[in-house]
Amino acid sequence: MAAADTLLERITDYANRPDPYPLYAELREAGPVVRQADGSYLIGTYHEITALLHDPRISADPRSLTAPSAQPAQETLKPPFLRLDDPEHHRLRSLAMRPFGPPHSPGRIDAMRGRITELTAELLQNLQDPTRIDIVDDFAYPLPVTVICRLLGVPQEDEPQFRQWSDAIVASADVRPDEESSAERDRAGEQARIEMGQYLVNLAEQRRDHPTGDMLSAYINEPDPAMRLTHEELAETAVLLLIAGHETTVNLITNGVLTLLRHPDRLEQLRREPDLLPAAVEELLRYEPPVHMRQRIPLADVDIAGTTLPKGTSVVLALASGNRDPKRFRDPDRFDPTRPDNQHLGFGSGIHLCYGAPLARVEARAALGALIPRLTGATLLQDPPPYRRSAMLRGPRHLPVRL
Repeated sequence: MAAADTLLERITDYANRPDPYPLYAELREAGPVVRQADGSYLIGTYHEITALLHDPRISADPRSLTAPSAQPAQETLKPPFLRLDDPEHHRLRSLAMRPFGPPHSPGRIDAMRGRITELTAELLQNLQDPTRIDIVDDFAYPLPVTVICRLLGVPQEDEPQFRQWSDAIVASADVRPDEESSAERDRAGEQARIEMGQYLVNLAEQRRDHPTGDMLSAYINEPDPAMRLTHEELAETAVLLLIAGHETTVNLITNGVLTLLRHPDRLEQLRREPDLLPAAVEELLRYEPPVHMRQRIPLADVDIAGTTLPKGTSVVLALASGNRDPKRFRDPDRFDPTRPDNQHLGFGSGIHLCYGAPLARVEARAALGALIPRLTGATLLQDPPPYRRSAMLRGPRHLPVRL
């Protein structure tokens, strides 16, 4: 067995993208806390991950890194609220939520349900070849992209441009050992954030005093001066929502289809009992989550499970490993849509619990609900399929299926 201090390097190695779960099991056996060769710390057990996600001494802000080997590339942009700490995180997240959900806009997601159902039907009806589908390109990608474009007010014809921006931003945000870090990749990610942010601010400005019912209109026409986002905050928030609003949902739907085709008995069970679908989506979020890791930084020396995490060091929380921890989930490597007490880490936990979780659940239920009747007798044309490069946002790049 290889040394435990190379686990992060091996988990992020693209060769292990199809099945990182044996490495997560090795991590839990070596843990709960495992120091890596580059000086970072890797944590893969459920209770320790949850404790740290709820600990106010643990920062999400990459500017908190002080270890020389872990210094992030110099950024000219302020991080989005996903990577800020309270009170600034709370302020920006609250402002971002005003046009999205309760208490100020409680009906926005519910109002989308009918359109999401229509979109799923349209995508399946418009398949060029009704006997063969690439689940990613033909279905799992266009559905959430269309939904988030409609919510924000982005013309869908501009989607190819922001797909390029998204790819660059996701690549720069990936968790990777420091020796693999690429200054060029970080610069490309920052440039993409600048360009996408300017594009979205320009769109919003076109709606100043001429709102069109979308979220960009709501942000730019906020009547309360104390509740308005600055241009910089609007740019960062809109970029975050656009990327987070589709990247993770693509993985959730695609991983869901792959899991169901690998478990034909469960696929048949869901076809017979469609009322199980909401619970099945929660189990997919545990069993094959769209987000595998998060980086955090202690703001002081923090003791956890007998180990001291030094102030300013990189701590990688392997959420997907926590979701398979046998000390929290019975028979964790079994996919069970009827699993009780499924408090998974698929949307994280604590103050950074996924902002878009209600929308992702609606989209996943609609997508899988429409696909399941068509998947009976379907076969995977490539297993394992080719995966995306990202170790953090893990999912197939293509998933060809014969219907």
